[in-house]
Amino acid sequence: MLPLTVSLHELIDVVITTLDARDPYTLEHSFRVAEYSERISEDMGLDADMHQRVHIAAHLHDIGKIGVSDAVLNKPGKLTNAEMKEIQSHSRIGYNILSRIPMLREISEIVLHHHERFDGKGYPRGLMGDKIPLESRIIAVADAFDAMTSDRPYRKGMPSDDAVREINRHKETQFCPLIVNSFNRVAPQFFLYKSSDPSPNDAHFAFFGHEDLMLSKMVCNGKNLDLSVSVGQTNAEMNRHKRQSL
Repeated sequence: MLPLTVSLHELIDVVITTLDARDPYTLEHSFRVAEYSERISEDMGLDADMHQRVHIAAHLHDIGKIGVSDAVLNKPGKLTNAEMKEIQSHSRIGYNILSRIPMLREISEIVLHHHERFDGKGYPRGLMGDKIPLESRIIAVADAFDAMTSDRPYRKGMPSDDAVREINRHKETQFCPLIVNSFNRVAPQFFLYKSSDPSPNDAHFAFFGHEDLMLSKMVCNGKNLDLSVSVGQTNAEMNRHKRQSL
């Protein structure tokens, strides 16, 4: 006989296992983002309910990549505008998946907005400042830090100290200053969790040539908004690897 109810943790475990089957790197990334987000939340003294929402949403923030084609997600090269838009659709796909489950509707809103920018140039809705859910603003910082510091098959991760400086360089534009202030206090704890290994099969090329995505700027009307400089690039790297703006 089938059980009448499924616990929230059991349901989340099923979703996370599904993500692992599709993309082991994204699963590992999500676990680290959840850890970093929790540390920021604790530093901010958020109440227990909000802290739990941050934790769950961080684990599920990239679940929408299930709906992005492998050809785009794993493309070993520069993305076209159409491909950028397809990858940026992952936040809305994640929202559509999670919002169908009543107990995850609040989480779905956080997932929807985790690529919004504090200056209003993010996606999918272009929300600005305090209009962005606080939990989403926390995940945005944790997500960017892990993306910059994680090793990938095509490049070494950025040193943690450099990534912290990069986060601070985008304070008040991409990232909420309140979150960045808390991030600065707890960032030394993150260094223990920094990924030092590429994805398990050494052949997963997600985000190769996709560095512009870390700026979280919306692609619209066939053009990308000011994506000539990517988060995580030093001046020397930009001179060596400068990409044509989309």
